[in-house]
Amino acid sequence: MSAFTLGLNTYTVPFRMHSENRERVIANLKAAGISSATVLLEGGKASERDDTDHENLFRQESYFHYLFGVREPGFWGAIDVGTGRTVLFCPRLPEEYAVWMGKISTPEEFKVKYEVDEVLFSDSLEGHLRSEAASKPLLLNKGKNSDSGSTYEPPKLPAFADLETDEGKLFPVLCDSRVFKSPKELDLMAHVSKLTSLSHVHVMRSVKPGMMEYQLEANFSHYSYYNYGCRNMGYTAICACGPNPAVLHYGHAGAPNDRVIREEDMLLLDMGAEYHCYGSDITCSYPASGKFTERQAKVYEGVLNAQRAVFEICRPGTSWVDCHKAAEKEVIKALIGLKVLREVEGVTLDDMVEMRLGGVFMPHGLGHHIGIDTHDVGGYLEGAKSKEKNYPNRLKGPGLKSLRNLRILEENQCLTVEPGCYFIDYTIDKAIEDDELGKFIDVEVVAEFRGTGGVRLEDVIAITADGFVNYTLAPRGVEEVEAVMAGAKWPPTKDVHPELMRKKLLTM
Repeated sequence: MSAFTLGLNTYTVPFRMHSENRERVIANLKAAGISSATVLLEGGKASERDDTDHENLFRQESYFHYLFGVREPGFWGAIDVGTGRTVLFCPRLPEEYAVWMGKISTPEEFKVKYEVDEVLFSDSLEGHLRSEAASKPLLLNKGKNSDSGSTYEPPKLPAFADLETDEGKLFPVLCDSRVFKSPKELDLMAHVSKLTSLSHVHVMRSVKPGMMEYQLEANFSHYSYYNYGCRNMGYTAICACGPNPAVLHYGHAGAPNDRVIREEDMLLLDMGAEYHCYGSDITCSYPASGKFTERQAKVYEGVLNAQRAVFEICRPGTSWVDCHKAAEKEVIKALIGLKVLREVEGVTLDDMVEMRLGGVFMPHGLGHHIGIDTHDVGGYLEGAKSKEKNYPNRLKGPGLKSLRNLRILEENQCLTVEPGCYFIDYTIDKAIEDDELGKFIDVEVVAEFRGTGGVRLEDVIAITADGFVNYTLAPRGVEEVEAVMAGAKWPPTKDVHPELMRKKLLTM
């Protein structure tokens, strides 16, 4: 059996996982009434930096990786829906490739490595399509990514002029197939979330006032690569301290994790490792001093209670929108306890949620599907289960409009749960000016929180037949965080927060 591994103690991923993914897609295509067709996908291409010959580190295109697991650029893949026969097409490389890039693998070697039926050179692709696929439709992948708004465009070949092609049927089937993870995919997600959790713990122990934010990013990247073979991060690291956690996507090129950490700062570290193109996405928040102040602890506990509220209802049949609102309700409760928000006679907590008051302090959605992409596909698909009448259109209003998923939860979905509470001048000022929302905000008290950033906690979970399992194994309770920052053992000998469903915590 062929497999992906980076040696030493790194995780072994059997390439059988990708053949099972192909089998699932074929079954779903047949269920959609497509029993005779050829699926054709083009893999990612090698690229150079701007107008130089500096070759960027290649990472396989996600749909192609899902079906084939190929590490190299320049491949094509074809799948016969009727028989399941899979053919890869590799580039015919010049002899000089061996000088600069290493040994040139043969088609037979690729066939064994990737466990497919045949591997041909890509210059024979058009002839193969005309001879083998001429009598059946050619399914090409085209559709809109509901997160980025970008359209996945199918490849163009002269041979397509001679063939019956379809650009609409494959995309929704591929997306929906990726939503529901196989047992092997779930095992891989559990592994990459475990190692991401341990890398966060390593960073947590290293924090000292006076360090730079980017040093925390460097510690995470080094630990996850050195110990677990994770060369890539799943996304650009967010290492925010002081006021910076209030910038939701901090860490970009214009704000590159470059602030000095101060004693009084709260930190928000959103980092996830990637292994074999499957990534985790975990956020930890904690004080630079290693000890929460009373006010920091109240904000933090409010966000942790938001996670607990979501976890209480996480099971098949639950609406993701209801999960989001449950989290907002706990954030509002915490802010009332801090006197940032005031109660108004005749207005319930549920009323405050529906008025979108929670969106002032948590303007992002609760979470997203996760897998090969951090914001994995499938949150908005025609025909998917949702309680929203206008689905798959997005909802309106702060927070809700940013939800990356409106589906009903189903077994084997893998998602993040990431409630937060932030003190963002822009959203607070807009709310104060609003006739309806302004009456709930104590302007003098909220001023004391301006510049303090915010808190986010993000866990990776998988929906099971009767609930969920939490793959995130990082410290979460205030006492856990403070103990680990003081040097306590992790994982612990006893799980004091079983409600978080970290089932593998004590077996790490």
